[in-house]
Amino acid sequence: MSQAVIQLGPVTCPSCIKKIEAAVSKIEGVETVKVLFNSSKVKAEFDGNKTSGNDISEIIQKLGYEVQSVKES
Repeated sequence: MSQAVIQLGPVTCPSCIKKIEAAVSKIEGVETVKVLFNSSKVKAEFDGNKTSGNDISEIIQKLGYEVQSVKES
């Protein structure tokens, strides 16, 4: 299982969090996703054979949110 921490620009509302979590959870291979409101970070666990941190960040950008960095382990 791989993990990614994606730093976003400011996330300002609870509905933004739900929107991001819903979209990322639909990506094939994503097991868990959590948006941390106070730090504007997305933490995701996923099958590295099916997706990647960069794939997840691309979906978040398509939703209109700024991705500042992606750290994958």
